[in-house]
Amino acid sequence: MTRLDCSVKNCLHNSDNCCCKQTIIVDGNQAKDVHETCCGSFDENKDGSFVNVFKTPETRLEVDCEAVKCVYNDNRHCTADHIMVTGDGASQAEHTECASFRAS
Repeated sequence: MTRLDCSVKNCLHNSDNCCCKQTIIVDGNQAKDVHETCCGSFDENKDGSFVNVFKTPETRLEVDCEAVKCVYNDNRHCTADHIMVTGDGASQAEHTECASFRAS
């Protein structure tokens, strides 16, 4: 499992820079650099009105990955020990990115 830090504070799955989902997906099938990736699991927390009271932030989780040209991609699964998802202020998934992407 991968340790995930997420700075996308306006995602409704984010709590204390951790994700409250057990699995996320990184999109970017044709990605050749960081800017061509995104968190496909992003859901905007419009006006910050959602408060997470039921889910526990996950410090380690499964990361499915469509960025097949990344060195950490093994059969569409992320093998990195630690990744960072960035894009604070995003209103849609395409405004986020996997800052840990490294081209193979």
